[in-house]
Amino acid sequence: MGLFHALQKGEELLSKVNTAGILGIEGYLVKTEVDIGNGLPSFNMVGYLSSEVREAKDRVQTALKNSGFMLYARKITVNLSPAGVRKDGTAYDLPIAVAILAAFGAVRQDLLGQVLIAGELGLDGSVKKIRGVLSMASTARKEGLTMCFVPAENVREAKCAGDITVIGVSALKELIDLLNHPENIKEENETYTEEQETSYAVDFSEVNGQEVMRRATEIAVSGMHNILYIGPAGSGKSMVAKRIPTIMPPLSREESIEVTKVYSVCGLLPEDGSLLRQRPFRSPHHSLTAKAMSGGGRIPKPGEISLASRGVLFLDELPEFSSDVLELLRQPMEDRQIVISRLRESCVFPADTMIAAAMNPCPCGFFPDRRRCRCTPEKIRKYLARVSGPFLDRMDICAEAAPVSYEMVSQDKQGESSSRIRARVERTRAIQQERFRGMDIYFNSEMGKKELKQFCRLGKEEEDFLKEQFTYGRLSARGCDKVLKVARTIADMEEKERIALSHLCEAAAYRGIEEKYWGGGNDE
Repeated sequence: MGLFHALQKGEELLSKVNTAGILGIEGYLVKTEVDIGNGLPSFNMVGYLSSEVREAKDRVQTALKNSGFMLYARKITVNLSPAGVRKDGTAYDLPIAVAILAAFGAVRQDLLGQVLIAGELGLDGSVKKIRGVLSMASTARKEGLTMCFVPAENVREAKCAGDITVIGVSALKELIDLLNHPENIKEENETYTEEQETSYAVDFSEVNGQEVMRRATEIAVSGMHNILYIGPAGSGKSMVAKRIPTIMPPLSREESIEVTKVYSVCGLLPEDGSLLRQRPFRSPHHSLTAKAMSGGGRIPKPGEISLASRGVLFLDELPEFSSDVLELLRQPMEDRQIVISRLRESCVFPADTMIAAAMNPCPCGFFPDRRRCRCTPEKIRKYLARVSGPFLDRMDICAEAAPVSYEMVSQDKQGESSSRIRARVERTRAIQQERFRGMDIYFNSEMGKKELKQFCRLGKEEEDFLKEQFTYGRLSARGCDKVLKVARTIADMEEKERIALSHLCEAAAYRGIEEKYWGGGNDE
């Protein structure tokens, strides 16, 4: 096509197109600068680029040719700014192609400063789906841009950012026509309403018996406390854990956007690209590596603990996990985020998850039933020792599963439904939200020393009880704080202003399992 007849010999041309990169799960603005200058014909890309971005040169050149755009033989220099931040992924193809055509004079530049463009190019000029579009669209909105051009398959996801015009394109030629004729730009009339999705395939009503585990689980969810289930094999530990999301309140819009960003960056969003409305439940196999749990890589990506953020990370067969995996969880269990550091930059991933773990009391799973268990005391001790004291100390609640009787299995009576339990959980969480209004914490489990002194004041009788537990080595310093936090949640469930002795006793009982199996409190 004769689109470049205005280009004269010796003429220097420059263009700029806005796009976005991903750092962690958040986007940042990237300027795609293209200079058409004198010199030997070449196509150079500069900046801190991954191999995927460097390969964009070949994809862009071929896509331009197959879309009918023939370039003059000139020196083309492409810069992705800021140059000091590593660029990754294939989303830069489309803005590079547009910037080149704009520099040659084939695209009007009056609109380019107001829009963000992102997309991968096929060799035939088609625009393909990319990852992280929600983060990119959110960045465009924050930067004051008015419009996003994204692959047609990513439109629904981009619209979740809100308050920005999103236009989906399927081909490079289609985008160029729209930029040259902005009067033809029309946003789709379809509205993307995100309905609350609370239906689950499982329900707590299917759990027969195990009242202790059910009660402990409700307390844990009400205050976002970490919980460990221990008991014989086949007693329903995993069954209860898998139903934890069913009694959690639905995600708020802010939480839903955060979760969707994580899954979008990892390429795990459903095909329709809508906001995720169910609480995540991740149950990784015990053979996973520390990097898979924490996230990382040369270009850091979220790991399992971030994929479980705002939901549940379930560690089944806890002692089978490697010590490296369990020990790296200690910091995010306290800070509710995980930092991946690299030479040039650091990425912060969310890790605001409730950790639930399950384990057998011995390798065969039947201790202390000596009719079935043949494990030696030394074998049991080594098995339990795979879970370190400091990790165990970070579990707010330890609930023991009772052996399953035939009557429990065969009874037809259903237990309490998830919806009824969830209603109580929501009431308890509403009390916490009111208590912590204006603070940067939301649940009792997040309280620090200052909040414990303010909201967990004890009477003399309660103080003496807690002192006794600490003095006789049943609790560590962290364990005392954990007991106070759990007791605060139990009091909230009963809508009590002050923590009573009964609340403290129940909270301490959930720590007593440690003494039974591990033989005492755990120090730092």
